[in-house]
Amino acid sequence: MYHLIEESVQSIRRKIGDFTPEFGVILGTGLGKLVDEIEIEFQMMYSNIPNFPISTVEFHTGKLIFGSLNGRKVVAMQGRLHYYEGYSMSEITFPIRVMKVLGIQKLFVSNASGSLNPQILKGDIGIIDDHINLLPDNPLRGANESNFGPRFPDMSQPYNFKMIEQGLQIAADFGFRTHKVVYVSTPGPNLETRAEYNYMRIIGGDIVGMSTVPEVIVANHMNIPVFAISVITDEGFHAQLHPVSLQEIVAVAAEAEPKLTKILKELIALQ
Repeated sequence: MYHLIEESVQSIRRKIGDFTPEFGVILGTGLGKLVDEIEIEFQMMYSNIPNFPISTVEFHTGKLIFGSLNGRKVVAMQGRLHYYEGYSMSEITFPIRVMKVLGIQKLFVSNASGSLNPQILKGDIGIIDDHINLLPDNPLRGANESNFGPRFPDMSQPYNFKMIEQGLQIAADFGFRTHKVVYVSTPGPNLETRAEYNYMRIIGGDIVGMSTVPEVIVANHMNIPVFAISVITDEGFHAQLHPVSLQEIVAVAAEAEPKLTKILKELIALQ
């Protein structure tokens, strides 16, 4: 894999020169408009980067954006990759490894999720403290890339404690309903059944989604501190569930988007 990553990095470097991003940002559902806050210097479509997977989700753009956010240099993925799209775990996490070689020191991730916890309501924000991985594969399976990290990386602190506390304080200062949560990752693309929601709550989950964990595992493998934030778009804790459409999920995420943008902007400024 290493030579594929180097080929991608060399292609990007021909475009961005000596621009070195401090932070990587994955603009998942709920944070797409953060791009409007970035002073953009360079943009590259995934399709123009050798070996780079291409996002197939209709509301994910598929573009790498380089620029400044609150005076800090960032590279942002406008459009993430998911297991349900048919990609392997190594393909999903390939951009994280590329961003590491480009120079990022920290990773910021956003997503949309469903609530398993009656205290967490649609439209609330979750700052992820830990996760439960129910995906059927692991991005570290296979030969270990010792250039990046150890064979058996520790996962006792998958999300950075300091940034979690900073994020919670920022949210409190703005008066946003925010929770420290355990995120459950499932393959998708279907939403969960009533019994599955109940099971995930029993095993300790607060929210559930279809992304984030593979990227976080790989970031930890490479010793990159991670902050992850989620917008809660639906509620799975009711005894009788109402069908949820993609349009509803996207609408709730769009309404909460300014909150996530404010939190992330302020948090990046503190780093």
